[in-house]
Amino acid sequence: MTDTTHEQIGDLAAPIIGPLGYDVEEIAVRGPAGRRDVTITVDRDGGASLDELADVSRRLSDVLDEADLFGDEPYHLEVSTPGIDRPLTLPRHWRRARGRKVSLERAHGGGTQTALGRIGDSDDESVTLVNNDKGRMSTTTVPLAEITRAVLEVDFTRPGEAELRRCGLDEDEIARRRTPAP
Repeated sequence: MTDTTHEQIGDLAAPIIGPLGYDVEEIAVRGPAGRRDVTITVDRDGGASLDELADVSRRLSDVLDEADLFGDEPYHLEVSTPGIDRPLTLPRHWRRARGRKVSLERAHGGGTQTALGRIGDSDDESVTLVNNDKGRMSTTTVPLAEITRAVLEVDFTRPGEAELRRCGLDEDEIARRRTPAP
């Protein structure tokens, strides 16, 4: 598919998803002529439920059908949120991942440093990593411009309240993260 098709899909999606608070993270069109797979990855503060994504998918499907971008070719539309392996590259990615564990590499002192921690406060310039070493909390502020690679870590632990509070989460979010899944 051409860049123009990706742009057209993005232009059609923006008025649907923008008012719902979503950002388009990626548009992928794959497959041979006659059977296209269109994947639109969206994200927003607070995440999205499966029901909300299904609603967005229905709305986008109606708009794509009406626009007739693929002519008579059938297509399959999938609307999803970013996976755990999505690199954190923009300030909004860091904001939305607050309290999650991250592994990052940074250019520092002429070399590369790796760091692991929970994402705390962040802005357009930097992110604070929170580390809990046997109850001893410490923080490190890393300029975003120095980060060369950053991905979320799969984390099966239930972090302590103090650690999550240090990340800047509110009481409701702390309670949600500390409650075991049903």
